Amino acid sequence: MTDTNYPITPDGRYFVARSRLWRRSDPSLTDAERDARVRDLMAARRAVRDAADDGERRAARERVQTAKVALGERGPVWWCDGAPDESRRHPANSRYAPWWAALDAETRDAGTR
Repeated sequence: MTDTNYPITPDGRYFVARSRLWRRSDPSLTDAERDARVRDLMAARRAVRDAADDGERRAARERVQTAKVALGERGPVWWCDGAPDESRRHPANSRYAPWWAALDAETRDAGTR
């Protein structure tokens, strides 16, 4: 589990929150790279929140998308074994179903928040 207590798949590719698989950041990023990209993401999210009109909001959302791709959380997958991206799927409806079923109730519950 992560610091935020979300279950992490055995291969480290996803964490489970709100009963969905969410892709984790690319582990090959250095701490400095990850920190810079997270700062970009947070600034873009603030820009979405603070947008004065639809045009600004659209541009800010594009910045969020760009930052998420740079982190490896969206766009092309960062692993190279050919496994498909299963983001936003319920773990029980994915190749992680056996792992999900084997988790204790408390850990599974943490993935529903």
